[in-house]
Amino acid sequence: MMLHIRTLGEGHPVVLIHGLLGMGDNLLALAKQLSEHYQVLLIDLPYHGKSPWQGGFSHSQQAQSIVSCLEQLGIEKFSLVGHSLGGKIAMQIALLHPSMVEAIVVADIAPVHYQQHRHRGVFTGLRAVNLQALNKRSEADAEMAEYIEEPGVRQFLLKNLYKGEDGQFRWRADIKSLEQHYHEIAQGPQLDSRYSGPCLFIKGQNSDYITADHQQAMRGYFPAFSFKMIANTGHWLHAEKPLIFNALVVRFLAQSSA
Repeated sequence: MMLHIRTLGEGHPVVLIHGLLGMGDNLLALAKQLSEHYQVLLIDLPYHGKSPWQGGFSHSQQAQSIVSCLEQLGIEKFSLVGHSLGGKIAMQIALLHPSMVEAIVVADIAPVHYQQHRHRGVFTGLRAVNLQALNKRSEADAEMAEYIEEPGVRQFLLKNLYKGEDGQFRWRADIKSLEQHYHEIAQGPQLDSRYSGPCLFIKGQNSDYITADHQQAMRGYFPAFSFKMIANTGHWLHAEKPLIFNALVVRFLAQSSA
């Protein structure tokens, strides 16, 4: 299975992995900046974007899908940047294939199992959209608004909505399957391994995806990790303050390669 990959620039490969219900282009601003010095690969995860709706939902299965694609492209060593679910899969790749990963940046997620279903309202809102009766995107936004209050979140989700050649609206992400397998998505690493290379965790100050209680797990899996926090941001820190987020990533990768 070959995932959809958009490539920018030349140099040492840096793989960018988006979060749940996203797609590679969510990290395009970072990719454009990194592409001045690196070969950047924007990947659509399985069941997302333009990638196939197959391959399994566990972090290990999705990690192996990415590694297999990179090997087909002749890429044997690379750095990783992942946000949310993408961060979990990036961590899984580093733990499974530490010799392939030169550095890793994890944005607002920890290597733990999240007990709370954090996306129940999101999936309810997505299911509320009547695709067969939909005439324009604003109608989908109005239907989702009953369950998802934040306009920014709705606009992010609506990037998945597209009109096919037959005029019918569809979702790019496999909404039904992702909801059914949410328990696998929420899992933390279940590995007796560690990645000792350079690792940076970046937290949004107002987000509770990384807490002080997670430090032990972070240290256990990534003993050389460093930590940064971006003030006045939530879980979507890379979109809320892109200049600061991008600068942190660029600086860390430059220092790691040096």
